[in-house]
This record gives sequence, C-alpha cells and structure tokens, in this order.
Amino acid sequence: MGRGGKRVRRLVAGGQTFLWTVRHEHQEHGGGYRGCRETLAIRLLSSNGRLLIVFHASLGRLVPDGYLHSGAVRTSGGAVHNLHAPGTVRTLLDEACAVGWRPEGSAATELDGWTLLDNVASRGGRVPPA
Repeated sequence: MGRGGKRVRRLVAGGQTFLWTVRHEHQEHGGGYRGCRETLAIRLLSSNGRLLIVFHASLGRLVPDGYLHSGAVRTSGGAVHNLHAPGTVRTLLDEACAVGWRPEGSAATELDGWTLLDNVASRGGRVPPA
C-alpha cells in the first residue's frame, strides 16, 4: 500500500511518541541519476534529533524504482518489507535502539537499513510482511 505525499505519521512505542515519514530519493551523478534510495526518518516528538534508516539499491537489494510500490524494500532473500507499515517501523526502531541509537539525542543519525533487517533476521526475529 503506497501513501501519498510526505505525510508525517505517529507511532507510540514504550510510552513515547515518535513521528516518522518515508521518502524516495535519487542520487545525481554527472547530470544524470546513479541510483535510488528509500529513507525512513524517525524522531521522538519531544526531541530535535532524528534517525535516518537508509536503504540504498544494490545487487539483490531493491527499492522502489518502477517495480516495487512506494516504501517497499526487497532483500536478497526475496522478502519484501513495507516501510509504510507501522509494524515494520516499530521493528526497525527497536533494532536501531538495540544497536545504540538514543531517541533523546539532538543530532541526526544515519543507519543502514539492510544491516538492521539482517540483525533482526539473524536473531530469528520477524519483520511484519509487506
């Protein structure tokens, strides 16, 4: 399910309210485009810091480029995850906190989304399906 615009959504986790959005970006290179990336941005409602979970397109790892719907990311194993789904966002938020992101911080932090998904899978965790 795709979502229109850059609408900010709310997620309550652990008694805290987070704001999040998903966006698609193209990387310019020499007057053209070199690649795409999908970015999930999350921040604590009461904080200026934010978390950017970035999914770069690469061999076997797909982001929306005409074949997948908005917010979809596909792993090399074939699993498709929907970054517009609150359950997926919560799973990625929990994993980001597990690897050291602190929502109360004031800086922007960028983490590799593929690594977070791999970490969840390696522990036998599950990301809700797309």
